[in-house]
Amino acid sequence: MSASALAPSQSAPHIPVLLDDVITALAIRPGETHVDGTYGAGGYSRAMAAAGAHVIAIDRDPDAIAEGRERIAREGQDIRLVEGPFSAMASLVEQAGAAQVDGVVLDIGVSSMQLDRAERGFSFQADGPLDMRMAQEGMTAAEFVNTAEEEDIADVLYRYGEEPRSRRVARAIVAARPITRTAELAGVIRRALGHKPHDKKDPATRAFQAIRIHLNGELDELERGLEAAEAILAPGGRLAVVTFHSLEDRIVKQFLRRRSGGEAAGSRHRPLVQTTQAAAFAKPAKAVRPSEAEIRRNPRARSATLRSAVRRDDSTPPHAAPPQETIG
Repeated sequence: MSASALAPSQSAPHIPVLLDDVITALAIRPGETHVDGTYGAGGYSRAMAAAGAHVIAIDRDPDAIAEGRERIAREGQDIRLVEGPFSAMASLVEQAGAAQVDGVVLDIGVSSMQLDRAERGFSFQADGPLDMRMAQEGMTAAEFVNTAEEEDIADVLYRYGEEPRSRRVARAIVAARPITRTAELAGVIRRALGHKPHDKKDPATRAFQAIRIHLNGELDELERGLEAAEAILAPGGRLAVVTFHSLEDRIVKQFLRRRSGGEAAGSRHRPLVQTTQAAAFAKPAKAVRPSEAEIRRNPRARSATLRSAVRRDDSTPPHAAPPQETIG
């Protein structure tokens, strides 16, 4: 998901990941109402509207809202864009005039437009202020790395970045304070971990991911968003979720397994909770990952996984997946 941090007018066009597969999973019929819980640059929403859906799009980033509303007005799309976190989609969708919807798509993690802007501080590919706030409010990444206890920094790096040498990195961060720029933080991490120019993956990647997830509460937001999607989907409604790393994918996989009548294991991020709820979804479709051709066109797609499922009605057996949802 790394990207050059270019000015908006210079950045490469946004390419929605697994777009064709997402639209297949949503199985849109003209006149249906669908929710794009992560509007970003609007790629999914535009494709959903083009397929005949009335789209309610959600984003918590004020920049995405402002630019999206201009784009929608200019292009005349059937998209209603509302500001807020997708975990609140039940109330946001109600405010937009819908009680239940026929489909929900979530594209989890940082958006291309956020990565591509150095001033947002999400990427270390170009220097910028350490920010990383999706909603542009609350604690910044700079405030976190400069004020948190060393043990707390190490815990965040290990829990959300799966960084095996989290204590070493945390110790180096504390010793280097104050740190205010993305390039500064990346340099501290690289020196702590012994970065070599030919290394396949920059060692700063895990730490940046971890701090971003922590500041934005992304994993809790995902859990609540999945529950909200379940609540607003009409019988036969379709859910499609695109994730970009193992922590997100594990949450989605376990949620769908659990809510389709299967067993889901717990994890250190989310302990196993026994439930007697009736299965809400039919058996999930096979996970879809990008083809080599898509990865060549869009390197950001490399780590993507799409998982989808259909909301049951009372007559649908828990493990009966409708034929049109077997994709990939």
